[in-house]
Amino acid sequence: MTDPNIPQQPVPPAVPPVPPAAPAADPAAASALPEALQQEPAPVDTNTAKGDGLTKCPRCGSAEIGPVPGSDQLRCSFCRFEWTAANFMAAVGFDSPIGQLQGTVLTTGVSDIDDQASNIVTIKCQGCGAEVVINTESQLQARCHWCRQTLSQQTQIPNGAVPDAVLPFHLTHAQAVEQVRKFANKRRLFALKKFKQEFTPENVVGVYMPYLLVDGNAHADVGGFGEIKTRQYQRGSDNNKTTYYDADVYRVTRSFDFTVDDLTIESSSARANQNTKLNTNNVINTILPFDTKNAVTYDANYIGDFTSEKRDLNVEEVMPVARDQMLSIARQKATDATRYDRGVRWESEALELKGTRWVAVLLPVWLYSYYEKKSDGSAFLHYIAVNGRTGETMGSIPVSVPKLLLVALTIGTVLEGIAVAIVANF
Repeated sequence: MTDPNIPQQPVPPAVPPVPPAAPAADPAAASALPEALQQEPAPVDTNTAKGDGLTKCPRCGSAEIGPVPGSDQLRCSFCRFEWTAANFMAAVGFDSPIGQLQGTVLTTGVSDIDDQASNIVTIKCQGCGAEVVINTESQLQARCHWCRQTLSQQTQIPNGAVPDAVLPFHLTHAQAVEQVRKFANKRRLFALKKFKQEFTPENVVGVYMPYLLVDGNAHADVGGFGEIKTRQYQRGSDNNKTTYYDADVYRVTRSFDFTVDDLTIESSSARANQNTKLNTNNVINTILPFDTKNAVTYDANYIGDFTSEKRDLNVEEVMPVARDQMLSIARQKATDATRYDRGVRWESEALELKGTRWVAVLLPVWLYSYYEKKSDGSAFLHYIAVNGRTGETMGSIPVSVPKLLLVALTIGTVLEGIAVAIVANF
């Protein structure tokens, strides 16, 4: 058997391509997925044992609990005691080797969403007995209107509101505002004047966004053609030269196992739509990655004054995206294992998922939005997103078209002047 890393017998470029393997996203396999999921073991129960209502300080019993800015800790407002919820992956045994995964492992936090499940949850206050209503569409905590104690929705309900884990904010509001300012200042030359004048730090808000994390134990088969350059030369006259390459072409195949750890998949349909003409708020997908290994077991007290969104996509709905991303990882791994200096053109690929493990998590994002009204009556909503852990920032700002044209004309004039000077010197 020959080593596929070492070129053996050159193959003419006209050699028929490698027969294509089964496509990555097989519609038949996709349609059979829900049935396959039903055959898997029962979901891993990640529901907290706290129950809904009051979450009390482990030292003094106070219910006045909130997140400590810039850390993963919770703090009692009464006795100032601080503690951290358990690391989620370790608590449920999800730090075991990914290469041993078989089948589809789900948690109760990623179970299929019940379309009939109500967003309105009534919690009985353990302090005074009053009944408090929480709308899980927009909040997971509320204050009792009689005794003013904070009540939390901790129990997982089949509407996607309560996840398995949460990754607390590390960046404070002041740090997030500074990141937004830096991002905008780097683009102030072209920015709309009103955008700079109307910047309001109070509009930088912290939001917990819903994602699914997936570990994958996979096998990939890819095939194609690789090229090694044998000669480079030029043809043509002085000012009209064309560079040519001669290369040997080799058939390349790879078959290997690999694992994927904490692949982050969008679980909100509003953000999963990547069409920028219809959706401008998917900018949050550009500030990945998050240090998801530090996610803690879900505790509503981490929400504090932040807002949150809930998951509305099931595993089978995001599986095609997960497969595509895993195939991209497989192609990169296969390419890295070759030494064809002209690259490899992969023409067939197949992915077999031996096992996957899914977790629902809330990830921290600082968000600033700006509503731009245009002269033609239309409007465009701009967003700047900041990773609440790393400070990675990305977004869009409204551009002043006259400034843009002026700069373009100025650069063009300068370049023309330089060209004239070079010709004159020559």
